[in-house]
Amino acid sequence: MSPEHPKVNFGKTGILIINLGTPDTTNWLDIRKYLKEFLSDRRVIEVNPIIWQVILNVFILTFRPSKTAKAYKEIWMKDKDMSPLRYFTERQAEKLSEQIGNEKIIVDFAMRYGNPSIKSKIHKLHKEGCEDLIILPLYPQYAAATTATVCDEVYRTLMKMRWQPNLKIIPHYESEPLYIEAIKNSIVKKINEINWKPDLIIASYHGIPKKYFDKGDPYHCYCHKTTRLISEKYSDIEVKTTFQSRFGPQEWLQPYTDKTFESLPKEGKKNILVICPGFASDCVETLEEISIQGKENFIKSGGENFEMVPCLNDNGDHISLIKHLIMKNI
Repeated sequence: MSPEHPKVNFGKTGILIINLGTPDTTNWLDIRKYLKEFLSDRRVIEVNPIIWQVILNVFILTFRPSKTAKAYKEIWMKDKDMSPLRYFTERQAEKLSEQIGNEKIIVDFAMRYGNPSIKSKIHKLHKEGCEDLIILPLYPQYAAATTATVCDEVYRTLMKMRWQPNLKIIPHYESEPLYIEAIKNSIVKKINEINWKPDLIIASYHGIPKKYFDKGDPYHCYCHKTTRLISEKYSDIEVKTTFQSRFGPQEWLQPYTDKTFESLPKEGKKNILVICPGFASDCVETLEEISIQGKENFIKSGGENFEMVPCLNDNGDHISLIKHLIMKNI
């Protein structure tokens, strides 16, 4: 290399695990900023963009941040000053780095919406000499509104780079044996901790509008596949698939989780365990929507016992799964 040539780092592999995202704080403005980025994604909201921007900016971003802020305040980790999703994603990257990181392999994390951004982390890894880049979207079941939009943002970043790294994006892993085993183990652990037997296990996945499914999105099928495989591994108690977190007036994937919670006691199912296999880390959807609101509605409807199994978070089974998925691509 000639003396005039700028110094270039090279020869390393960057591992980037990517989760959905989180606001920086529970302040109204930070919540609004996060929601604006998230709800402006054309993959998430497939509505005429001109009409949608009017609805979003005039109505939704005026009223929804206060409601969302209240939910985040319920689950915010005050001692760490961050959301659980941010905390557990950081811990996943740290533990993974301890196991596979070295002078040639750099492990980091990013968020699709909010901070740290995908763009900033790709540029950081590139400056550190990563000629190879391995991306793991932390979504077991593929959907256009999750996995695909991570890919979109990665590609947008690479399009503006003069020297692009070699790229591998790890696909969905809804049927990966280590993933199914990890979910089964988490169920067994929780059942051993409680002093009652569930009548039913609810597997609650984040929903998508039914019209996305009608257009060919495979997400619905992947969710049912995961539930089937969990049921084959753990057949002691029936496992039922439901869908949560619907937004707006249109029809979403059914059965709805909240409506199921309300109807189960009337069907004689008064003791339930809930798992959220589509979430890699506990977040506002699992901790506030399910553990707080869901439990409250279930008990009000006549239920007696309700427990949620924590997401895999940074437990050993999950780190082993992530490591396995990555090592297959190095």
